Amino acid sequence: MLDFINIHLIDILDIILVGLLIFQIYKLIRGTAAMSIFVGIIVLYFIWLIVKTLRMELLSAIMGQVLGVGVLAIIIIFQQEIRRFLIHLGNNSLHTGKKNAITRKLFGGRSRVVSLDTLEQLTQAVSKMSETKTGALIVMINRSSLEFVIETGDRIDANVNKRLIENIFFKNSPLHDGALIMSTTKLIAARCTLPITERQDIPPQYGMRHRAAIGISEQSDAAVIVVSEETGGISFIQDGELKTITSITELRIAIENCYSQ
Repeated sequence: MLDFINIHLIDILDIILVGLLIFQIYKLIRGTAAMSIFVGIIVLYFIWLIVKTLRMELLSAIMGQVLGVGVLAIIIIFQQEIRRFLIHLGNNSLHTGKKNAITRKLFGGRSRVVSLDTLEQLTQAVSKMSETKTGALIVMINRSSLEFVIETGDRIDANVNKRLIENIFFKNSPLHDGALIMSTTKLIAARCTLPITERQDIPPQYGMRHRAAIGISEQSDAAVIVVSEETGGISFIQDGELKTITSITELRIAIENCYSQ
């Protein structure tokens, strides 16, 4: 009856790998409504293991059926988290370190080098909008395709230009209400709709622009610049993490680091 207590090296490795998987899932869903559901599933699974170990056949069979059918429900409930996990896993597997050059050659990846002119035009526009407290939401495409977001707005396909960026977010502009999507060389689309994060741990001083910025950074590897309409403060968001920017030099460094990874 107590044979399950015998632990071998492979069992220890199994436990470590499961622990790492659970930790990665926790990192993806912490602060969201899905966290409570995830904890409930883990508790239910451990109860099933205990019931099965104690050879309570009827209860074990019932819970086994519930958990078996529940796999489909889990996929539906956690579809956004699963998407983020696969994006994160794919980006780390294919685009880290020395693999960057090889991956671009094999799969035809686009250039991700930010020119000095693009940096200058973008940071000057952000600086001006910060001074005038003009709200802005700028999404910078990295490796993930954002076509599903671009399709929600109006295509521009223009060169990165300080005055054009400022005009887009001017409060009377028909394009100001939404996000501007840009690459390392082009302003692609404006008035785009972004997914809103479900996280509950975001400080109340951050509004819908910040929640939308965090949302798209959770579902892709894009970096986002937000200018607050209330305070003029600048925020830089990547991988769901929000960083307050205190100077334009700091913003330049954040952008360069984003594309150098």
